[in-house]
Amino acid sequence: MQYLLRIAGRETGRIFSGKIYWFCMFFVPLFSCLFFLSLMHKGLPIALPIAITDMDNTSASRSLVRQLDLLEGLHVTATYNNFNEAQTEMQKGNIYGIFLIPRDFAQKTVSAKQPVLSFYTNNSYLIAGSLVFKDMKTAATLAAASVALQTGKARGYTDQQVMASIQPIVIEAHPIGNPWLNYSVYLNNVILPGILALMVMCTTVYSIGIEIKEKTVWEWLRNEQSSILPSLAGKLLPQTILFLLVGLLLYAVLYVVMQFPINGNIGSMLVALFLLITASQAMGVFMIGCLPTLRLGLSFACLFGMIAFSISGFSFPVNAMYPQIQAVSNVFPLRHYFLIYADQALNGRALFYSWPHYIALLGFGFLPVLTLRNLSWSLKYAPYKP
Repeated sequence: MQYLLRIAGRETGRIFSGKIYWFCMFFVPLFSCLFFLSLMHKGLPIALPIAITDMDNTSASRSLVRQLDLLEGLHVTATYNNFNEAQTEMQKGNIYGIFLIPRDFAQKTVSAKQPVLSFYTNNSYLIAGSLVFKDMKTAATLAAASVALQTGKARGYTDQQVMASIQPIVIEAHPIGNPWLNYSVYLNNVILPGILALMVMCTTVYSIGIEIKEKTVWEWLRNEQSSILPSLAGKLLPQTILFLLVGLLLYAVLYVVMQFPINGNIGSMLVALFLLITASQAMGVFMIGCLPTLRLGLSFACLFGMIAFSISGFSFPVNAMYPQIQAVSNVFPLRHYFLIYADQALNGRALFYSWPHYIALLGFGFLPVLTLRNLSWSLKYAPYKP
């Protein structure tokens, strides 16, 4: 224990005297928290710019344009008589969609000849394009319903009779977990811990790799014991405590300041945070054990950490990926943390349903055993050993 505490004290001094530690352990997680929460502070993108191509230019078409502009998610920035002009604006990235009102729109509407409303969206921007498409489709549906209502009244039907024909089945939706459909609630609760996990892996690799690069291994491993485990434990203990404090600060911002929903037990999320940090540290030791040089170890950690954001399931559903990719997703700690978050924080399910993912995070702690022998040899018998 005395040896472990001495190593921990040495590592604490290195942490607080090294700028790279301050950058990875404090600046990046806290700056990311400020950046992403301010970026998505409204929860959902609103007033997305679109253009109207009004080839009819009648009171009916202008009324439809006003209805479009009243939708919270859309903002009509310009109206063109020529579709090519609107297309050029969308290609420049100035607008996200074009709503095309055809010629004789009003005349065909009155004569029940089914005018065709067309809308084009720029899905190069996935979220913006999807939201614009949804709102434009809503506007087109409301316009069709308005015409059907007026036609039905002209034929002597009551409002109830007309609505029964327009919408024979009424759909009542109740989103659970995140009823506001707030992107910040869904994304930031995984992105921010994911960035923290990435920094944990990089810091773990760096703290061991820099000992090899700067030839300070024997200052760290000055120990009569043959096992490297106490030395690793002493080195990682201060990092674990500091990363856990940073993680708790992130949780305080998310669940206390921002008041994001936590429908389950906060204790289950605290355990998940601790296991995510220790699993990421274990991955870092495994990486530097596989490639015991600072450059290659950091490259491994960065590549692995960045892939985790794409394969964990919160940006694209894992079930829609190839079966081989679905299997590979389980080797990323962030994947299991995301599933715990979805179950415990969003859906408030019983802890019983999440225990496999807790076990999986705990299992990552045994990964360093696979490369411990190679790491020990690289540290103790490197050619530059004094």
